[in-house]
Amino acid sequence: MSGRASGPAALLLLLAASAASVAGCTQSRVAASPSSSAADGRVPDGPAPCADLFGGSGPVGRTSGLYCLPLLAAPGFEAGPAFVELRLPASPFGIAVTSSGHQRYDLTLITESLPEPQSLGAFTRYAAWLAPMTLAEFLPLGDVVDGELQLGESSLNQFLVLISAEGPHEEAEHAPGGRPGPRGPVVLRGQSPSARLRRPDLLDFLLGASDQEAQARHVHGDARADTAAAGGETWPTPPMPPGLTMLPALMQLSPKATPYRLRSSDYPIPPARPRQLVRLADGDTLRLEAAPLTKKIRGRELVMLGFNGQIPGPLIEVDRQATVIVNLVNHTRWPATVHWHGVRLENRYDGVPGVTQDPVPPGGSFIYKIHFPDAGIYWYHPHHREDVLQDLGLYGNMLVRSERAEYYGPANREEVLMLDDLLIGGDGLFPYGREEATHSLMGRFGNLLLINGEPEYSLRVDRGEVVRFFFTNASNTRTFNLSVPGAALKVVGSDVGNFEHEEWVESVVIAPAERYVVHARFDDPGSYSVLNRVQGIDHIGGRFLAQTDTLGTVEVRMTRAEPDLSDVFRELRTDSAAVREIDRYRHLMDRPVDHELLLTMETRDLPFVVQRLIQLDSVWFPPVEWSGTMPMMNLASTPSQVAWTLRDAATGLENLDIDWQFEVGDVVKIRITNRRDVLHGMQHPIHLHGQRFLVLSVGGVPNENLVWKDTMLLPVGTSADILLELSNPGQWMLHCHIAEHLESGMKTVFTVH
Repeated sequence: MSGRASGPAALLLLLAASAASVAGCTQSRVAASPSSSAADGRVPDGPAPCADLFGGSGPVGRTSGLYCLPLLAAPGFEAGPAFVELRLPASPFGIAVTSSGHQRYDLTLITESLPEPQSLGAFTRYAAWLAPMTLAEFLPLGDVVDGELQLGESSLNQFLVLISAEGPHEEAEHAPGGRPGPRGPVVLRGQSPSARLRRPDLLDFLLGASDQEAQARHVHGDARADTAAAGGETWPTPPMPPGLTMLPALMQLSPKATPYRLRSSDYPIPPARPRQLVRLADGDTLRLEAAPLTKKIRGRELVMLGFNGQIPGPLIEVDRQATVIVNLVNHTRWPATVHWHGVRLENRYDGVPGVTQDPVPPGGSFIYKIHFPDAGIYWYHPHHREDVLQDLGLYGNMLVRSERAEYYGPANREEVLMLDDLLIGGDGLFPYGREEATHSLMGRFGNLLLINGEPEYSLRVDRGEVVRFFFTNASNTRTFNLSVPGAALKVVGSDVGNFEHEEWVESVVIAPAERYVVHARFDDPGSYSVLNRVQGIDHIGGRFLAQTDTLGTVEVRMTRAEPDLSDVFRELRTDSAAVREIDRYRHLMDRPVDHELLLTMETRDLPFVVQRLIQLDSVWFPPVEWSGTMPMMNLASTPSQVAWTLRDAATGLENLDIDWQFEVGDVVKIRITNRRDVLHGMQHPIHLHGQRFLVLSVGGVPNENLVWKDTMLLPVGTSADILLELSNPGQWMLHCHIAEHLESGMKTVFTVH
């Protein structure tokens, strides 16, 4: 190779390298293949290189097909296997993204047997570069030598990593043009796994545009015609996100279930009131009535459900160690229970139908006795047909106060916020499935985002004020990425207490059923937007789609806040009590894994066009699916066709057949692996009832800042190790908290004796 290949010549060599892609890919895959395979779904116990490009088990905790970037050699360049591992940076939220929703990756280059650069010409070193797919610019990542090398971070949706042969640094620094980029030949290059995202080819568009109506009727039954003939409601077309299209064949699909929604004409329904604070002392009793309500949102009157005439339900505030009585009265037309999410209460009051109690029938009641052993932010919701009842508004928060006055640190005020979304169609709330859930593939994403039941949250604060936000995600499916541009944010606590150390964050990622305690400071007067910013996927267009929702505003007055907490806020506190409590378990964190749980799914009888499109998508999944960009295909899927599964890796038993038996006082280490070798991979918020656990690692990256959790977010194609403390006897559920995945079978019960 010539030692004087300029920028354009280097890029021509880069393109020429694609001719060797098959050979290069084969070489990397064979030479670097680990002993475990994609078929067994296991994660190796020690470090392993990237492996099979399309789904082998690679580095500990990550699936190589999603987190490995093989580097392909230019023609004539002889070297050993080379690849870049995409490691998930440590994050208090289990996934690290920017405030704009771009996935963050730590890039680790691993090379073997690189020839001396002088053998290629007048070169002295190899250099690594990061570039977008358009090659519009190049970011230097440093010099390259054989072995393992940390290159830094990428937050591009799709990107290239290039290795070039270069001359001395002095020559590069004084190169004409002034813009960084390869001056010598590109000898290795690779593209991020996300670059496999492609729009369907012409054949698939023709299939999608053809008349699949007969096939749809064959698979689903002609639900629209049957329902219309019976005088009932037919399934409307779900709303499409702006800027997206849907294949005509998909538009003809309908779910098997009968469409259901509440109607104001059925009987008089009172209007919903804003949430009220209910302060309960030890021994107090609360009557909690579930009933239909009307709620006006943006001029449209919706018929929903609420507790005590409120959406969300009453905010229950108690002291730690208090015990209260709650009498649930069910005035809805559905059987119902109340689950006291995250509270380590007596098992018979956990609110799980078929496990701890029978569902409360319409007109019935049930008395719960709830003891609160832990300070923190919790919530309550039904545990029967959550996809309908919870989504319609049956949820509320519980704030458990610590006896330590400065438990969370100083703040000028507190705001308890419940996040949710609603799916709104042309004539109001989009229907639910009466006999079974719909949206089983991806879950029911709403198109109207809410804080405390309203689409326009507003808050007025003084300049310099520190606000403590208690966030709870009550949505069926959506993972939020909240940010407040211009405000300083630090995360303080989560589900069952405080982090060991406070951390600065640019956004707050919160999965369904999770809670986070966040302090925000507003230094300057003006208006601050509360945003949810994510990167959606346009499956038909084969591209990323930036999506921004404004959930509310914070208006900051000129008046200075009193007291001034600026000095205290700038400090990142350590909660010594949390550290001491977790210290009791550190000697157990490196123990071998006691149980491994595999998260997977199976489908049956999906329409041909749906099967084809999902198969095209399955070459790559994002770590988190942030929004519903395939609404018709998703709507038409039900538990009859989609089975989400928990599988015990040791026995092969699945869901409710899993038989885990523990003793009070046991502490067990569990590895949870979110398999990528499924038709449609998704993140899963995993919730364990009645206990608490520590997340030790996600994606093989150790967690250096621990907090007690009851729900955790597990990205696609990764594993997490958790340390589970078994302190509470009884039969307890473990399940995915995407409501439609739970309805599709993704649950099990474990016993603590």
